[in-house]
Amino acid sequence: MERFVMKGGHPLSGDVVIGGAKNASLGVLAAAVMADEGCLIENMPDVRDTNVMLQAIEGIGGIVERIDAHTVRISGAAISKDNTIVDDEFIRKIRASYYLLGALLGKYKKAIVALPGGCDIGSRPIDQHIKGFTALGAKVSIGHGMITAEAERLVGAHIYMDVVSVGATINVMMAAALAEGRTIIENAAKEPHIVDVANFLNSMGANIKGAGTDVIRIKGVESFHGSNYAIIPDQIEAGTFMTLAAATRGDITVRNVIPKHLEAISAKLAEIGCTIHEYDDAVRVDARDRVLKNTQIKTLPYPGFPTDMQPQMAVVMALSEGTSIITESIFENRFRYVDELARMGAKIQVEGNTAIITGINGYTGADMVAPDLRAGAALVIAGLAADGYSAIENIELIQRGYEHFETKLQDLGAQISLVDNDKDEQKFKLKVV
Repeated sequence: MERFVMKGGHPLSGDVVIGGAKNASLGVLAAAVMADEGCLIENMPDVRDTNVMLQAIEGIGGIVERIDAHTVRISGAAISKDNTIVDDEFIRKIRASYYLLGALLGKYKKAIVALPGGCDIGSRPIDQHIKGFTALGAKVSIGHGMITAEAERLVGAHIYMDVVSVGATINVMMAAALAEGRTIIENAAKEPHIVDVANFLNSMGANIKGAGTDVIRIKGVESFHGSNYAIIPDQIEAGTFMTLAAATRGDITVRNVIPKHLEAISAKLAEIGCTIHEYDDAVRVDARDRVLKNTQIKTLPYPGFPTDMQPQMAVVMALSEGTSIITESIFENRFRYVDELARMGAKIQVEGNTAIITGINGYTGADMVAPDLRAGAALVIAGLAADGYSAIENIELIQRGYEHFETKLQDLGAQISLVDNDKDEQKFKLKVV
């Protein structure tokens, strides 16, 4: 079984180029089936989740032409209303499978999609998706592990989201874009990838205004045409490398980013003692020879501190002086990495949705198991900051969202390798100094 092995304990430095946003790409790929003409999508991350989505699109008759690792052309011309059932062993493993509900319902007025999976970080109900589809005129039912949504016609509606939901905002926005009349979505999520999906839909001929605010206004159109589109950079991949600089007391510049999307992360790293330099499309984090200070974080919907960066930041906070506090307001199971960090010497006490972190001088290497995507990345950061050797299993979760993670880390000076047997792990340990 594949695992990461590493030897930590020294600062990492250099430049890293950030790929396309995983969360944006999943919505964009799903939306592409709504056009019969081909859509050329660039800057797509070559990670497991996007590859599973492409397999699912092919499975229902979509035409997928993989031009290179980061470029794909998709056409929904060959998909028929009688073949809008999305179900295979892979699609059930990713959360974003539900984006095909909104896309297929919008175009074909019918969709049957397997209930989504993804990381076990807490309850992620789909009630707001159902509420939105129902308001547009669809009948929605759940049975035998599948969600069925169908309608004779979709008609625009005024929809108020009871809670801020990224997935529901994207899903309802896609369906409403091909509904009759006007739709208003209030209390909409404002994350950058919602803006990206809206921009992509508009590039195909949709009429969507207000994405990125809490009120989105949509005027339905009859059909979409093809488009060429490039996905935005990945905010969470960038943030992961920014916290890596802090944890290893290094100096890392993340390139191909939108600095505004990283403001919440940059602000917290500056608050604990890092020096942050912002450029037009890059952010540099300098933590060399710094004594980091304690802080408090509460995860919130964008533009607040992202829940997907909470585990990575916890790794840094555990290496900071004093007592830090994290309040997790999005997912209830987001602290499953704490027991793994405790193996390395971290002092973290979890009480409900709050983690109380007492700073230590340094981690010691340990064998760990990644509990989910972002926590797995956080454990890699901890291993590279630790004294001695570490190994992390269950890394297929990490590979869901990070492309060539170990290669990018090696380019920054990390002593890390991807191995699939004990012999190769021993070779690594003998090779590194």
